[in-house]
Order: sequence, then C-alpha cells, then structure tokens
Amino acid sequence: MPFMSSRNNSAPWFVCSQTNPGAEMRLFFFPFAGGGPPAFIQWIKELPTHMEGMIAHYPGRGSRYQEPAINNLSILVEKLSHAMQTFFDKPFAFFGHSLGGLVAFELTRQLRHHNLPEPQVLLISACGAPHIPDSQPPIHQLPDAEFLEALKSINGIPSELQNNTEIIELSLPTLRADFQVIESYHYDSGGPPLNLPIRAYGGLDDPRVSRERLEGWASLTNAGFKSQYFPGDHFFINTVRESIIASITAELQSAA
Repeated sequence: MPFMSSRNNSAPWFVCSQTNPGAEMRLFFFPFAGGGPPAFIQWIKELPTHMEGMIAHYPGRGSRYQEPAINNLSILVEKLSHAMQTFFDKPFAFFGHSLGGLVAFELTRQLRHHNLPEPQVLLISACGAPHIPDSQPPIHQLPDAEFLEALKSINGIPSELQNNTEIIELSLPTLRADFQVIESYHYDSGGPPLNLPIRAYGGLDDPRVSRERLEGWASLTNAGFKSQYFPGDHFFINTVRESIIASITAELQSAA
C-alpha cells in the first residue's frame, strides 16, 4: 500500500496510510530500531473511527532509504518537532515502542521546552525509563555477524526484514544508527516531571527491558502512571496488537 503524507510541508517525516478528516484526535506512532511505517499499518486500520493514526518516518528506510539514518537523538527529535507543528489543530497522543518510546519521550520534552502543545498521554512500550541504567552492553559497533546475533537474541530484527538476508545486510547501517541513538543517549535530569499521564507496556519475557526499568517511568510524571504487561518478548506488540489497541483506546478516552 502506498503511503501518503497528510501535509505536504511535513513530508516525509509523518505519513498516514488511512486519512480520517473527521477524527477527533491523532495518535502518533514512533517505530522501533530498524522499523518504519509498515510496522503500524495494521494498527491504523484497527483504530476507532474517532482517531487518525500517523506514523513517524525516520530517514534511512522505506522511501527515505537514500537518506542517511540519523544517529543522534537530539537531532532526530528536533526535526520531528519541526515537522509535526502542522498537526496541532487536534488533540494528540504518542505511542512509541523501544527506540520509539525514547523518541516520544524526548519529543514531548522538546514540545514543552518550546511551549508548544503536548500529547494528552505518553504511551511507552518496551522501553526502560531513561534515568535507570541499561545493563545490556552496547552493540552498535560490533562486527556485522556479532551485531546480527545480538539483534536475534532479543528478536530485534523487524518482521519486514526477517527471512531476507539481502535486505538485512542493506539495512545494517540504519540498524546500527538506530542503536547508536539509544546507546549514545544521555538523560538530562533537568526540568520537572511531565504534566501528562504516562502509560507503559511491557513484555513478560522481554530480555532487554526489565520490570524495574519499565516501572521507572512512574517518577517522570506528575499526572499519573500505569503499567501493563503482556505475554511475549521485546516484540510482544506483534502478537497482542488488538489488546494493546483496546488499552490505548481506553486510556485516551479516560484522558479526554
């Protein structure tokens, strides 16, 4: 299915596979390392009719393959912040999985810093709180074979790349850049907690994000925290999508 950018002046940073002009609010999806818009097409199809889904489209993948992937979170967030300002005509929320959770969090802080509209709810999935150290060793500088083995150990190769060795090899620079974003990130503890609810989703058998790190998000908001766990590993979202969408819908209705 071809993707469409909802607004020409923000192309190609946010795309929408199913526009919904009558929607009352927008839900922005922020993909995991190596992921792109295809990861959330089905999610958008299954959103309730009062929501419109938008997917962040990072450089280095899909139709942006010719662009170099960004390996610095501050740069990525700055560009996303600028691109999304045309979408402030409706209330919105953020959902980010793994790398996407970190992007969504820092983007929220960026919007607050510039006194711009903020999401009604921050929905974090398979992403540890940034102030709690990650016990996992960095992998983005490993040789190719070791890097791929490390990805496989956490089921970290996006589903659209699996079973295609050639595409995986072509995607290595982007995957490395994405993991460098995560592994070079340093949390700036300055500033107060967020004034919006944080909801965190975790996999019961996630080898990368511990329960302690997921629950750590509670200290980063003044507006309430809730966590929910599902069967599965780091990519539990691939098998419990409908349950997560139901949970997201309930949280956004409560926030509204």
